Amino acid sequence: MAIFLNKDSKVIVQGMTGATGMKHTKLMLGDGTNIVGGVNPRKAGTSVDFDGTEVPVFGSVAEAMEKTGANVTVVFVPPAFAKAAVIEAIDAEIPLAVVITEGIAVHDSAAFWAYAKSKGAATSAAGAAGTRIIGPNCPGLITPGQSNAGIIPGDITKPGRIGLVSKSGTLTYQMMYELRDIGFSSAVGIGGDPVIGTTHIDALEAFEADPDTDLIVMIGEIGGDAEERAADYIKANVTKPVVGYVAGFTAPEGKTMGHAGAIVSGSSGTAQAKKEALEAAGVKVGKTPTETAKLARAILNG
Repeated sequence: MAIFLNKDSKVIVQGMTGATGMKHTKLMLGDGTNIVGGVNPRKAGTSVDFDGTEVPVFGSVAEAMEKTGANVTVVFVPPAFAKAAVIEAIDAEIPLAVVITEGIAVHDSAAFWAYAKSKGAATSAAGAAGTRIIGPNCPGLITPGQSNAGIIPGDITKPGRIGLVSKSGTLTYQMMYELRDIGFSSAVGIGGDPVIGTTHIDALEAFEADPDTDLIVMIGEIGGDAEERAADYIKANVTKPVVGYVAGFTAPEGKTMGHAGAIVSGSSGTAQAKKEALEAAGVKVGKTPTETAKLARAILNG
């Protein structure tokens, strides 16, 4: 079982013919992802050879979906053109758009997210008629052994029964590696920008509904109130054990750390406040990623 992505997912790559898109398309194919096409209007009708696998290039997302039945797009389009690329995907009504691109203007992200919502964007596990957006500025998501949509290394873990949702890409990788002996049902990197599509709560809902996820690991970071809202949701709706980690305990006030959304303002958005909110909801919170992994292992081992 998996959330949002599985072995039957048919994936296209917007920006596949650029250097970054080429590199990660090759890696995704190596992980078993069923990549059925790329999108580049200037190279439509051509194809790219990835070590013997010919991947056709289409002029639009709509054409790629019509010709291949694609239901997932991974966006590697440069920041200046990313808004147009995501809106194109939304207009084509592709079910899932994974926006990897870093450095998209917050105004652009807000615009395409508002547009997605106006078109019925999927935000809950139950889904909706529109496009679910993951990201932007995220590592994507992986269902080990089935499919990988993004830039998460496919060889650091195995299929298992832990669900992972994380704001941070590098901490996603570290947690997957720390718990590689147990393995993951799915791991979702939602990104740390101020405006994102799929949230901690959306992933928590999906993992709660997934019969093959026994425990959820949630990684947050300073800034905003997403973790506090997730804590409220966990308290009211999640029956499975949740283990958490919040990055940024030593971050200075008023300084942006890493992600554009990771900034502490006064007493709002601190790691300590988030830790306390999660613990009040029954979440065991580690002080380091390694300690968090140990907490998860202890719960699963009974």
